[in-house]
Amino acid sequence: MDSIEKQQSLDALLPPAMAVKAEDVGVAKAGRDALGTLALGVLAGAFIALGAVFATVASVGSADAIGFGAARVLAGTVFSLGLILVVVGGAELFTGNNLIVMAWASRKVSTKRLLRNWGLVYLGNFIGSFGTAVMVHLSGHAAFGGGEVGLALISLAQAKSQYHPVNAVFLGVLGNALVCLAVWLSFSARSAADKVLVIVPPIAAFVAVGFEHVIANMYYFSIATLTLYASPDAFWSAVDAAPSDYPDLRAADALLNNLLPVTLGNIIGGAGLVGAVYWFVYLRNRKD
Repeated sequence: MDSIEKQQSLDALLPPAMAVKAEDVGVAKAGRDALGTLALGVLAGAFIALGAVFATVASVGSADAIGFGAARVLAGTVFSLGLILVVVGGAELFTGNNLIVMAWASRKVSTKRLLRNWGLVYLGNFIGSFGTAVMVHLSGHAAFGGGEVGLALISLAQAKSQYHPVNAVFLGVLGNALVCLAVWLSFSARSAADKVLVIVPPIAAFVAVGFEHVIANMYYFSIATLTLYASPDAFWSAVDAAPSDYPDLRAADALLNNLLPVTLGNIIGGAGLVGAVYWFVYLRNRKD
């Protein structure tokens, strides 16, 4: 009997139990005090930014060596560091917290608590991602690879700022559907190793195919802007370019063509396509 119970305790949780766990986690997250929530939001913003730093370095020059598709998969795989740090290390990520909608739909979290959590975490994520961008900029990171890292960051941000808003919404829907599926799968895990293994494939997929994640974009726009407008003349001499070569990276475009529509899309993808669907299937008729 003991061996059977031990085996059951080692098995991954099945979806019905995962849904109950997701609901309980949502209640706990929504009930955390404001300062603690904000602080954990800052951590998550920094963690996602670190994943983006890793992905940027992995991307520079890799397409020429291994091909475009393989280079994208490589970038996505290493980017998963960010969500691994969030889930295993413990932090509050706006996109992942869209799953609190499961506890809200069960009427265990009020609308006020839900929006309070999302607002505080979104703010904290921005502070963390921007603060990390400042430190990365001050480290001289853009000059790595003969300045190729800096140019890659500027080019990426400029491209992201030129999306049509409708495209950006749906890129955000698909991006956070995969992010929230990674978080959802982590609810099945019995160990840290289990969590890492289930997180990597969905995150690698969303980055590789070019879907959008608003918190990662907070970092990309921050570091690209700092690189473009605050890099020393030595950087521009090394890369044989000038800030005037990148006229399309503007704050208004970044906000209206990317950050706002991607935020909306992330909420739809995470709260709607993942959280609401699993609540409907497993928790809708559940009796406490």
